[in-house]
Amino acid sequence: MKPLLSLAVLVISLSAFCQIPSSEWQIRTAVLPLEEDLQAGATVLGYNPNGELTTLRKGTNDMICLADDPTKDRFSVAAYHKSLEPFMKRGRELKAEGLGFKEVFDTREKEVKAGTLAMPDKATLYVLSGELDENKEPIKTQLRFVVYIPFATAESTGLPKAPPVPGAPWIMDPGTHRAHIMVTPNYDPNEQ
Repeated sequence: MKPLLSLAVLVISLSAFCQIPSSEWQIRTAVLPLEEDLQAGATVLGYNPNGELTTLRKGTNDMICLADDPTKDRFSVAAYHKSLEPFMKRGRELKAEGLGFKEVFDTREKEVKAGTLAMPDKATLYVLSGELDENKEPIKTQLRFVVYIPFATAESTGLPKAPPVPGAPWIMDPGTHRAHIMVTPNYDPNEQ
């Protein structure tokens, strides 16, 4: 099967098997990781009725939000500074080509080192994940903070390589293009 034909079959299959939420719902939930004063001005990427990722709303500030993927079981939305978009877009492209996590990681690492893929020296990503209730409203959510600091190490930052206590900051993927400070505040599903 030719690549474009297989992509068309995949899109038709996705739209037949998953309900694409309204643009309004996607925009409203995609901005949830951001502080309230940033939400109205953020660009929102989401899914059109064919299941293709598209710009649902052009923003006026420096933040980009990614709507929940309707093909996934768990609710997850993200927001990040626009300087991360080339990195994020490249990851989406490589995944669409069928590459797995390690292949995507290695390809972007090589491209960042070669200077063909822009990676900011610092930028923030927020990820809000959880479940959806019977009314399709997010519940039992957890907000994770990621501050990218490419090629930083535990030694260059003083950060531990694992959280010493729940919710403490630590460095993940040290020494790589994807080195970042990870902060996942305490989460108790019983408090929701």
